[in-house]
Amino acid sequence: MLTACFGAFFALVAVCLGLKLPVAWALLGGLILFWLLGLKKGFSNRDLWKMAWEKCKKSLIVVTIIALIGVITGLWRASGTIAYCVVQGVELVTPRLFLLVSFLLCAALSYVLGTSYGVSSTLGVILMALARSGGVSPTVTAGVILSGVYFGDRCSPASSAASLVAAVTETDLYRNVRQMLRTAALPTALTLAVYLLLSFRHPLSSVDDTALRTLTGHFTLSWTALLPAAVMFLLPLCKVPIKPAMVASILTAAALAVGIQGASLPELARAAWSGYHPADPALDAALGGGGVLSMAESYIIVALTGLYSGILEGTGSLAPLSGRAEALAARIGRFPAMIAVSTLCAAVLCNQAVTSMMGQQLLGRAYTDREELAMDIENSGILIAGLIPWSIACSIPLAMLGADAGALPYAALLWLIPGCYLFTKRWFYRERR
Repeated sequence: MLTACFGAFFALVAVCLGLKLPVAWALLGGLILFWLLGLKKGFSNRDLWKMAWEKCKKSLIVVTIIALIGVITGLWRASGTIAYCVVQGVELVTPRLFLLVSFLLCAALSYVLGTSYGVSSTLGVILMALARSGGVSPTVTAGVILSGVYFGDRCSPASSAASLVAAVTETDLYRNVRQMLRTAALPTALTLAVYLLLSFRHPLSSVDDTALRTLTGHFTLSWTALLPAAVMFLLPLCKVPIKPAMVASILTAAALAVGIQGASLPELARAAWSGYHPADPALDAALGGGGVLSMAESYIIVALTGLYSGILEGTGSLAPLSGRAEALAARIGRFPAMIAVSTLCAAVLCNQAVTSMMGQQLLGRAYTDREELAMDIENSGILIAGLIPWSIACSIPLAMLGADAGALPYAALLWLIPGCYLFTKRWFYRERR
């Protein structure tokens, strides 16, 4: 019965991918299937709802953070924060070091924003335009950008992925961030070396600054535009919890949007709710987006995943799979097993959130250290999902950049973090057999 339910669930995922429908529809179908499985096992509707809600409550914490991220991405656009970062960043581009600087700019902005989508759709689009006009391979550039945007998507305090992993593993977000930065030091250094060599092979021959002129003509840009980002960066360093830090950044961005950019209160509300959309089509293509509604699919996916994972856990339906995963961990080690489980889940379920939660459910009992569990998920599933061409974690950023799966071999950081961690984990956590 369990095998049939999973088979039907995977078929739903395949149909959604084939018809280009939101994966949330497959997750809803999965919830119905696993609910019926629970009834078949003799559990009442009340029992199943209690199981589902207990797990979903953890997910709702993450939903709140995702909503705040949506508001931030909308208001940072309206306040000129993202425009200023893009303009100042692109002005740092050196033709001979275009690819290296592109990675550094994307990594820095993604760490501040905490989102791969937000950086891909703004700075990433402009860098791709520069690459195409300057004779640099768009495929290589897209891979470099993908590496950069996932630097922050993985380890930023503002990242929904980092918040989700902290929630499902019951660990401290800021401790996780510090450890993620430590484990990323070596692979980031190697990535910089790779992109330095690629920069020499693919120099920028010319610079088309049309997009930059459009940005500077629309916004009043000065150092004050950095204040929302500074608030978001500095408050967590002062041990301020992530939600108050986000709210403070939102209020700062709102003040700048009204006081400096001349936005009205209704425009501000629209930017926070449905995203920032300037009248100029060219500017909207480069900078439009954000808002609470832009994250709607993320809310649904996280909530549905929480509901059906609670049912699977409460009814013991995952016990056979969990037993096999734990046996694999005992044989080859916990992190290699997590890589195997995460790769399978990311390939079949096509989503970071689901992959993270399934990794915790299938292998959680193999760990005695929750922080080790969190780090193994962050260094496997979060990044591996970005390497699966049909996963939304990969396909959406590539679509924003106008690139295809040919860019993936050049996404060095996504390959190097799991690879380096596989051989250096003993420096951070001692394997317990």
